[in-house]
Amino acid sequence: MTTASLELRRPSDRVAEVLLARPEARNAFDGPLVAALTEAFTRLGQDPALRVVVLGAHGGVFCAGADLAWMRAMAGATPEENRADARALAGMLAAVDGCPVPVVARVQGDCWGGGVGLLAACDVVVASEAARFCLSEVRLGLVPATIGPYLVRAVGARAVRRYAVTAERFGAAEAHRLGLVHQRCAPEALDAAVHGLVEAIAGNGPSAVRRCKRLAADLAERPLGPELREETARLIAEVRAGIEAREGVAAFLEGRAPSWR
Repeated sequence: MTTASLELRRPSDRVAEVLLARPEARNAFDGPLVAALTEAFTRLGQDPALRVVVLGAHGGVFCAGADLAWMRAMAGATPEENRADARALAGMLAAVDGCPVPVVARVQGDCWGGGVGLLAACDVVVASEAARFCLSEVRLGLVPATIGPYLVRAVGARAVRRYAVTAERFGAAEAHRLGLVHQRCAPEALDAAVHGLVEAIAGNGPSAVRRCKRLAADLAERPLGPELREETARLIAEVRAGIEAREGVAAFLEGRAPSWR
């Protein structure tokens, strides 16, 4: 699926690339881009052969957040239209976050506002040292509401309290320290870094990878007690008796590659 604002590539059956394609607008979100991202991640999540999605962008900016012309138009909409539009943005973030396979973000340039929330909804974020980040909403009298839950989960409430109220710009080193970015590298090393992660993920047991992503979400902020211990014991017992785990263990012991590779 390719639209005027989004490009979808399939380098292989195992890998998909989703590219923001509004470089003339600094890849800012508008209604069509939000809808295209939602559709793309919903459809990709239904592909059983897919192992990993790379989310990137054309041009020198990763994402400038919300398109201001779009925001101005929505400010004049009816309350019902405004809520529907806000729900669409929230639904797009949920589609990225809920994609069954890992989503690796390739951040080549600056990322503002809602774009930072988009990164927080991804599983792995690799950024160029040249990238800068900013929760810029308050400069415009706005609030990072729909992206808030993803931001707090990614970097914690303390960091959100600071950067959401100051709208300070910060670099890749600070984004890495906060946990928003998992890996930072020189601009010329970005593609190699992303490729290495994609190959690592795609080379693992596909069912196990999907279960790991779901497990991390299920365990977040749950207290460790008898119920959770029993639930996780049930899960590992089920998984290790399955076909994929038996093949993986056998392949390791026999010194060969597992069948899924």
